[in-house]
Formats: sequence, C-alpha cells, structure tokens
Amino acid sequence: MKKYMVVCAGLSLALALASCGKSSESAYKKAYEKAKLQEATQRVNNQAETSATVVAPVTTRYATQGSVVDNSDNVSVRQERVSLINGSGLKNFSVVVGSFGLQANAEGLQQQLRDGGYNAQIVKNEANNMFRVVATTFDNKADAAASRDMMRGSKYNPKGDAWLLYNVQ
Repeated sequence: MKKYMVVCAGLSLALALASCGKSSESAYKKAYEKAKLQEATQRVNNQAETSATVVAPVTTRYATQGSVVDNSDNVSVRQERVSLINGSGLKNFSVVVGSFGLQANAEGLQQQLRDGGYNAQIVKNEANNMFRVVATTFDNKADAAASRDMMRGSKYNPKGDAWLLYNVQ
C-alpha cells in the first residue's frame, strides 16, 4: 500500500508541475499575433513608399517591332518594317484600318476602300506574317493622325481600331 501511495503522490506532483507551465497554445497564439503585426506594419510601409513614388507618363509601345516614333504629341505610332504588296507606295506615316493573316481578306477591304474613293494599299509585315490594309498615307504625323481620327468608326473601320504605322526602312 505504501508503494501505491508513493506512486500516486509522484503522479500528482508530476501533473501539478506540468500544469503550472504556460500552455503551448498561448505560445502559438503569441507567435501568430506577432506575425500579423509585422505583416500589417510592412503593408503600411509599402503603401507609404508607393504613394511617394513619382509616376512617369505612359507611352504606348507595341511588341510587334520597334517603338513609338516621336511621341511628344501623345499620338502613338507603331514602327514596323513592311513591304508593299499592292498599291502606289507608302509615305512616312500611314493609317492602317485592317490586319489580316490572309491576303485575300486584305484585298477585300482594299477593294471596299477603293470603291469609297480611298487610295488603299496592302503592305506585309514579314516579322509576324500579317497583311496590313493602309487607307491613307502622309508625309507628316499630324495629317496622318487627323485622317486616322476620321477613319475610326467609319463604315470601313466600324470597330474604331485604326492606327498609325511608321515604315522602318
């Protein structure tokens, strides 16, 4: 019986000592709260850095080839190397109203434009194998931009996605 009492007393003492220590649950909770506080502090610091950042004006650059030509007037121009397929010849700036993978489709739009009184031409971008339909072509960018604005939303360009092309020689 004495052995039994000594064993029970030892177990009671072990349980008492074990329950006196901090629970592991509170340790996890403290670590979680500390991580959340650090995350919130980092988020506030990032927002402060972002708001202090100076934002430069956006310039449009296309991945097809080259970059924007003289964009001081905020009129974007795609720079591509194209070759004339059908037409009288390109000047420096051209208004493109259609791009097609098949030459026959480009010829159909070219004929519609010619029937409407435009001197339409077809050029080919060898880099991406696309046929571009040029409605008008000009020596200066301002005239080309004005023509592009007139072409947008017209019956020849109902989606309004006409754009300017600068032919890289």
